[in-house]
Amino acid sequence: MNAFQRQLAQQCGIKEAALAEISEIEERYAAAYARVDEMTNAAQLRILAAFQAENVGDFHLHGSTGYGYGDIGRDKLEEVWARVFQAESALVRSNIVSGTHAIATVLSALLGPGDELLSISGMPYDTLQTIIGESGDDPQSLKALGVRHRVVPLTADGDFDDQAILAAIGPQTKVISIQRSRGYLWRPSLNIEKIRRITSLIRDRFADIIIFVDNCYGEFVEEEEPLAAGADIIAGSLIKNPGGALAPRGGYIAGREDLVRRAATRLTAPGIAFEVGSALDFNRPAFQGLFMAPLIVQQALKGAIFASAMLENRGFAVSPGPAEWRTDIIQAIRFGAEAPLLAFAEGIQAASPLESYVHPEAAFLPGYEDAVIMAGGTFTQGSSIELSIDAPLRAPYIGYMQGGLSYAHVVYAVTLACQRLEA
Repeated sequence: MNAFQRQLAQQCGIKEAALAEISEIEERYAAAYARVDEMTNAAQLRILAAFQAENVGDFHLHGSTGYGYGDIGRDKLEEVWARVFQAESALVRSNIVSGTHAIATVLSALLGPGDELLSISGMPYDTLQTIIGESGDDPQSLKALGVRHRVVPLTADGDFDDQAILAAIGPQTKVISIQRSRGYLWRPSLNIEKIRRITSLIRDRFADIIIFVDNCYGEFVEEEEPLAAGADIIAGSLIKNPGGALAPRGGYIAGREDLVRRAATRLTAPGIAFEVGSALDFNRPAFQGLFMAPLIVQQALKGAIFASAMLENRGFAVSPGPAEWRTDIIQAIRFGAEAPLLAFAEGIQAASPLESYVHPEAAFLPGYEDAVIMAGGTFTQGSSIELSIDAPLRAPYIGYMQGGLSYAHVVYAVTLACQRLEA
């Protein structure tokens, strides 16, 4: 028994059998842990090189007020971001309130009456369906504004359906959307090689179509980002992977300069686009969070491998499996019934640094059709790079665990939650 295991046993009430299981999991999946190190270490060096190439200095860490004219820190952050993500331009702003907001900004900027949005990775997740107009009747949805939406499902094994996609593209198709992560679906996340293949196939026949990738949960998990694989524009949230758990809010959009400028105009107003938006206290945590992001992603991915193995040991279906290649930070667990899902969520909450005393309850949230259970006491409200689990309360009762600021914390939390399952 090592020092960490002794602390788990003595301070946290972890049983000796679980300690032996922890060691066995770490030995069995050492190769998977090593792959994570290789990927995230490479991302760390890429980000360091971008900071150095852009000559980031201490004076860039300070913000501005009012209109934010001449905020050199804000502008430098976007230059660094563009270099890291291999983009012509980037918009990284604290007033992008979520990943959903970033995606909505892109789609609203690029699509107008009579245009078609084609989702080629299946139906987008719940909150985006409201924006598109697939659910609800919001008068500001894309559907209400005259944008048509069609969906091409993935194949049974979770890959793009190449021929169905090519057949679905029509004269009104303006934007093709790819959701990289699984969302609330039992399917694998989409890796960069699959995105490269489908973008190349589309480009060969339809050169003018805009390819957009929802990059949430996927940043720094693979060697490349979607822009390097042929996407035109991507978007995501700073309280997921790229904020490194230090950015307190914000989102990003990156890609072709003309497309990002249209998104910036949509976020602000015609004529002012990038030029306004005071950073206030945002620059320092955004710069530092980006620099720390690969380390935090590394911890989250290792925690996901551990969780996958421990829950598989208890007979639950898991996706990805502990030895599978990972392309986002989400770990899905099929509990099969409401009771074990709630017990596991209660365990995660009880192991949280904040509000460990809280009993999580399912509730209806904006943009979701089912009641959702969410557990995790995070330092930033709603942060998905910090350890949490959420799940819509519908059969087959799949929980989606993500994040983790430290591997040690994830090990403790998952072990405690598994003990609750067995109580």
